Amino acid sequence: MLDAEEIRDMDSNERKEKLEELRDELFHEKGVAAMGGAPESPGRISTIKKNIARIMTIMNEEKNNKTKGGN
Repeated sequence: MLDAEEIRDMDSNERKEKLEELRDELFHEKGVAAMGGAPESPGRISTIKKNIARIMTIMNEEKNNKTKGGN
């Protein structure tokens, strides 16, 4: 699981790559669950969603800070 400090230490390209990786992984995990397969880790889907939300939140914070003049 990623924490906020770890995400903030990444540059924007690393965040975008990690976000894409997590979205692909979520797509795969949901596909396995939809087909009736047993997930490797039952809490994995929610953990992936939380990591995606963390990354998107930090990306939006930085975008808003740039828009408002960096305050």
